[in-house]
Amino acid sequence: MFFSKKNRKLEQKICGINQRNVELVYVFNQRKDYKWADDKVNAKTILHQNNIACAETYGVIERIGDIYSVWKEVQKYDCLAIKPANGSGGGGIKIIRKNNDGKWMQGGKIIYEENIFQHFATIIMGIYSLGGRDRVLIERCIDPHPFFQEIYPIGVPDFRVILLKDIPIMSMLRVPTDRSDGKANLHQGGLGIGIDMSTGLLTTGFDGNNYYDFHPDSHLLIKGKEIPFWDELLELSIHTSRAFPLQYLGVDIVLDKHIGPMIMEVNVRPGLGIQIVNQQGLKETIQSHPLLQGILH
Repeated sequence: MFFSKKNRKLEQKICGINQRNVELVYVFNQRKDYKWADDKVNAKTILHQNNIACAETYGVIERIGDIYSVWKEVQKYDCLAIKPANGSGGGGIKIIRKNNDGKWMQGGKIIYEENIFQHFATIIMGIYSLGGRDRVLIERCIDPHPFFQEIYPIGVPDFRVILLKDIPIMSMLRVPTDRSDGKANLHQGGLGIGIDMSTGLLTTGFDGNNYYDFHPDSHLLIKGKEIPFWDELLELSIHTSRAFPLQYLGVDIVLDKHIGPMIMEVNVRPGLGIQIVNQQGLKETIQSHPLLQGILH
C-alpha cells in the first residue's frame, strides 16, 4: 500500500506486518488453529457445524483422479465458484456460468472443459496455495445485493471485519474496479471503502493512491451511503468469531440478494490496508476501545 505526502502522518500510526504478527496474531492465536481459517474447506466445516450462513458447498476435489467424477456431479448447476482451499488474495478463483446453450463461460468468453480440468489440476498441485498440495472447493455463486449496483455494477463486493476477542474493531467494503477484473481484493486493484462502525455508513474510498467520495470508474457516490443489514452483518461476524478457535481474525462477508449476509472466508492474518482505507491505525483503535483498553502492551 502506497503513502502519498498527505498520508505521512498516517504512516507513523499504522500497525505494520511485524507488529501485527508479534502483538496480535502470535499472542491471540495458536499456530495449531491456523488450519481452520487458512483452509477454506476446513473453515466451511466449522461454518456448517454452527449453522452460520455461507455459500453452499457443491463439491471438493481432493486428487486429480477425482476431477471427472466431481465435475460430473456439479453439472446440474448453472454457476460455479471455483477456489483453491488454501489460496490467498483471490488467486486461483474462477467464476464460471452456463450460457443459454449450456456452454460454460468465464468473463464473457467460452471456457472449455479441458481448460477447467487444467485449472483444477493446477490448484491441486499447489500453485495458489500457502504450501504443498491443495484441494479444489466448488461453491454456489453469490448473487450480489442490489445495493452494490449503486456503487459499481460488476463483480462481487465483500465486507472485511477485523475482530479481537469477538469484538469488531475495524471494517471496510472492498469493491471491484475496471482494472481488478471483477475482483474486490485490494492488491488486485479493488477499491477499499472505509466504514463508520457506529453508524454503518460508508466513508471514503482508497485505490492505493488517492481517496475518493465516489467510485473512480462508475463515478457513483459512495460517501455517506447506508449499508443494508449492517447490524446483522456485525452479528454474523461475532457469531463466526465465537465459532472459531481464534481470538484475532478477519471475517469476509458477502451480501447476497436472496439470503442476505453470508460468510465468504476467515483470515488469521487479515491484510493491513484496511488501516489506510479507514485512515486510522489498528493499534490505536484497539487501545481506545472501551472493552479492549490495556489488552496490548
